[in-house]
Amino acid sequence: MSLNPEALARAVALWGPFTRVLLAEVKGSAPREAGAEMLVWAERLEGTIGGGALEWRALAAARAGFEGVEKLALGPGLGQCCGGAVTLVYERLDAAAVAAMRGPVRLSPLAGAGPMPAAAARLAGRAPRGPRLIGGWLAEPVAPAPLPVWVWGAGHVGRALVSVLAPLPQFALTWVDFDAARFGAVPPGVRQLVAADPAGLVPLAPPDAQHLVVTHAHALDLALCHAILQHGFSRLGLIGSASKAARFASRLAALGHGSAEIARITCPIGAPDLGKHPQAIAVGVVAALLKGTG
Repeated sequence: MSLNPEALARAVALWGPFTRVLLAEVKGSAPREAGAEMLVWAERLEGTIGGGALEWRALAAARAGFEGVEKLALGPGLGQCCGGAVTLVYERLDAAAVAAMRGPVRLSPLAGAGPMPAAAARLAGRAPRGPRLIGGWLAEPVAPAPLPVWVWGAGHVGRALVSVLAPLPQFALTWVDFDAARFGAVPPGVRQLVAADPAGLVPLAPPDAQHLVVTHAHALDLALCHAILQHGFSRLGLIGSASKAARFASRLAALGHGSAEIARITCPIGAPDLGKHPQAIAVGVVAALLKGTG
């Protein structure tokens, strides 16, 4: 996992300075991988380093103001079933500290660290695959800019998609509908757009956006597909069935789109073997996005 300055900037803008608890090293079995993190405020928690006794201990230490490095044996020290050992890094971050984070690698001294070791300096131009502790310095790869994902529609499937996508830092979500009342609770960090004619907002999307069209009406779905095909996109997924895909292919061809660009539309979306429940559709769609297949 990589450091995501954009997600950290959103967090500090919304709720103020926090303690970041980073799972910096893992040896043997542990509930999460190196790079997992949680952000801790006095009365709020975002993210997870694996739950259980490890997380409760880290949460208490963060709220007590601890900063620095802590090494823990999960079995003997905490009574967890995992037999490994972990190293946690606690650091207090505010807006200025987050703004100073730059890629492709962040090199930061921890409490009591001396001059930057040569081994850490050599990483300045080539980020490690995950966090590394080198002579009291923390080296972390900085994540690339999150992928823009536009979800069109705030019905059952749209809400399910956003609920699964929103916690994932590699995606930057924009959620669109014609009626503000349809959204319900909008997760932090999700941009909400409301327009009587949602298709008119397509030009606002970056050309590399991934679009998920899941509105309440076939006519609106068609208008959106038509506009997105004209605008340019990375991927375009459409809620529906094989028969809907065939009908839309015919109608989009009549609107002047070529067969090659129409074939770039994924319909149906999700994993059919998981079923048609909105959350099942969302799980299939997000799994495909994470794998980079659609």
